Amino acid sequence: MTACRRSSGHDDALTKLEALGAGTPLFEEGRTELRDALGRLRSMGVPETDYAINLSIARGLDYYTGMVYETTLDEYPQIGSICSGGRYDDLASHYTKSKLPGVGISIGLTRLFWQLREAGLVEVEASTVDVLVTLMDEEGLDHALALSQRLRAAGLNVETQLEPRKLGRQFQYADRAGIRFAVIRGGDEAARGVVGVKDLGSGEQFEASVDGLAEALLARRSKA
Repeated sequence: MTACRRSSGHDDALTKLEALGAGTPLFEEGRTELRDALGRLRSMGVPETDYAINLSIARGLDYYTGMVYETTLDEYPQIGSICSGGRYDDLASHYTKSKLPGVGISIGLTRLFWQLREAGLVEVEASTVDVLVTLMDEEGLDHALALSQRLRAAGLNVETQLEPRKLGRQFQYADRAGIRFAVIRGGDEAARGVVGVKDLGSGEQFEASVDGLAEALLARRSKA
């Protein structure tokens, strides 16, 4: 987003639309819709500081047939758009013979939630998950799934990483989510028939056999 593409007030928005010059009939239809929307916002008494046009916004989904929009939190612009959507006249025709034009929005709840948490705007209760079974590569997924089930059967609450990611990022996720233990099984551990465990609460790392893992985790959990 560049400053010259985003309006700084109602009159500036109209000026930016006018400065685009003449265009195709479809272009002119869109410009008229934007002018009308600006006029109605003013008629409703919406403060100029609460809206703007941004000529750099382009929604990636081709079913939008008219105006698109994005919303932000005034005091936390670094979060970016938290709610986006637009006009779609033909979307329902993919599922029904009826023509049902409409408008809609979508909210990225997970993204918004984590950003609000990082900003200290919401408090998060402690996670009920005890263990994150990490995943180093695709070949280890079956073992991770089997191990997760084994730990659940022993009475532990388990989340399984289903796509390989850098181990540091998996630790970071577990720590932010309030998950105390992260189980690691890389090539070295697999060759030795053990799994590694990182206690994200204390920072301690240790190893355990697959057979003894659940008992070790339960014992440490009971001492928390």
